[in-house]
Amino acid sequence: MNLQDELNKAGGFKNLEHLAKQVVEGFISGMHKSPFHGFSAEFAEHKIYNQGESTRHIDWKLFAKTDKLYTKRYDDETNLRCHIILDNSSSMHYPEMTNFSINSLNKIAFSALASASLMHILKKQRDAIGLSIYSDDYDFYSGEKGSERHHQMLLAQLSNTVLSKPKNKQTETYQYLHQIAEKIHRRSLIFVFTDMFQTATDEVKLFEALRHLKHNKHEVVLFHVFDRSKELVFDFDNKPKRFIDVETGEHINLYSDQVKENYENLVSNYFNELRVKCGQNRIKYVEADINKNFDAILTSYMLERQKFI
Repeated sequence: MNLQDELNKAGGFKNLEHLAKQVVEGFISGMHKSPFHGFSAEFAEHKIYNQGESTRHIDWKLFAKTDKLYTKRYDDETNLRCHIILDNSSSMHYPEMTNFSINSLNKIAFSALASASLMHILKKQRDAIGLSIYSDDYDFYSGEKGSERHHQMLLAQLSNTVLSKPKNKQTETYQYLHQIAEKIHRRSLIFVFTDMFQTATDEVKLFEALRHLKHNKHEVVLFHVFDRSKELVFDFDNKPKRFIDVETGEHINLYSDQVKENYENLVSNYFNELRVKCGQNRIKYVEADINKNFDAILTSYMLERQKFI
């Protein structure tokens, strides 16, 4: 069964945990020739139990099958704290989803499923996970915990965020990133999912807020979520159209060819500047094109985890 079948079976995004599991298992199946070989679907290599070691980590199910004692390697890894930050402004709900297709997710659905997939791995690693969601308000916050109840609460919150349709919700990135940074006290790996389209466009203030996330020796990964075919390439036919700013409601009527070249140059320059400034501030920048799969997100996690611990 492919991921689209799983999406239909799950009733859209109502069973986000099941979808995330399928995303991760698909990713893991393609890792056998990667630097992470051995990171199995259970996120552990087994090693032979040595006499004198604690019996706490023995895989008794495997013992029943093989009559040999093995322990799981992941039990020996250092626990990680991770906080996921999700931009929930109206622009993140573009393009409008008329049906739930894995090949036509909008930015918020892509980000939520990517977040849930990361959470699935973190849960297997017994790591603590926190979540913040912001737009023109601080929509949701929960600190880092590792319990099953907490995990289910975060999944429900992500699912509800995808299914909501906020109208004219602007982005107060500067304000809320500062507030989130003040709440994360212990060293953590921080993932930010945003399209980087702010109603206010003061880049100095933006990177001050992103740098604030790095205090207390946090590591920050910025997943720049966008629809390459519409927001970077501007792939629209040349019929007269009304283009509406979904955050402010402002609009302009024009033929796409009138602005295509200038638009693409300006947006491409903006994206390049973001990439350079993230590098200057030691923030990992990752392109997250919603028309592609989730491999870039999950690979970034694997690399950052290796550095972090």
